[in-house]
Amino acid sequence: MKMLINTPETVVADALRGMAAAHPELAVDVENRVIARRDAPVAGKVALVSGGGSGHEPLHGGFVGPGMLSAACPGEVFTSPVPDQMVRAAAAVDGGAGVLFVVKNYTGDVLNFEMAAELAEEEGIRVARVLVDDDVAVTDSLYTAGRRGTGATLFVEKIAGAAAERGRPLEEVEAVARRVNGNSRSFGVALSACTTPAKGSPTFDLPEGELELGIGIHGEPGRERRPMMTSAGIAEAALDAVLADLAPREPVLVLVNGMGGTPLLELYGFNAEVQRVLAERGVAVARTLVGNHVTSLDMAGVSVTLCTVDEELLALWDAPVSTPGLRWGR
Repeated sequence: MKMLINTPETVVADALRGMAAAHPELAVDVENRVIARRDAPVAGKVALVSGGGSGHEPLHGGFVGPGMLSAACPGEVFTSPVPDQMVRAAAAVDGGAGVLFVVKNYTGDVLNFEMAAELAEEEGIRVARVLVDDDVAVTDSLYTAGRRGTGATLFVEKIAGAAAERGRPLEEVEAVARRVNGNSRSFGVALSACTTPAKGSPTFDLPEGELELGIGIHGEPGRERRPMMTSAGIAEAALDAVLADLAPREPVLVLVNGMGGTPLLELYGFNAEVQRVLAERGVAVARTLVGNHVTSLDMAGVSVTLCTVDEELLALWDAPVSTPGLRWGR
């Protein structure tokens, strides 16, 4: 496979150097693998720190900035960052009000963030953690005990980030983050496998004319394989799975998320089908976001995330944000 890289060994460092050049508002520590707001720490403000394996961009580094994350820790491709990165990030952005770790439910991330929280607290940094586990496709997977953390990570980081920006204390920011995760469900579909720089070829075999329902963001197996379906059929299958687990009594945020290799033309067409199905099921839509936000390198495919919101959560979603990957209201 042709890839726009120098070597697999330097792909993350090269990307971080490029990010630093493109976004001077960020402090990018290439050697220690930490991306932080340049104005951090902000005195008296709760800081949000997240991270995970590279290959899911713009998650997480692309969501660092006012209104979202204070810092992010990129690991190697599809590999958890290490506790030292997380502690360094927490120390860099702690303004005295504490730090919230946003952790996707993958075994490596969970263990390393847990260790980092203990180390940070030994250094006098108050830490809380929220686990994102929104994927309804499978209960356990190759990388998790319990549900995987996927598209709802964006909702958690944006809404909790807005709460922190408003000066809320750590306990309240943590509670908001947990509520958003509890209100969110996701389901993903792969039309092709992704290709990691180290392997240089597809990570799994998905024959021509087939798709995989319930795929994970690392190429983990889903629920089942089926012959290729129309956009309408895929939307119905995905929302059947989501709505079987979530019975919205309030309006929802909708994330139609590309997996990295699906063009916006197709994503917007797919969103039309999502909106149709939700209308037919009597689900009110408050806001919709379409684009490649929580990706899996070059995988062709899509995921759908719904999050039920009341007036408070919707106001926090609408609050200004200014990051490389998400920007409005400023």
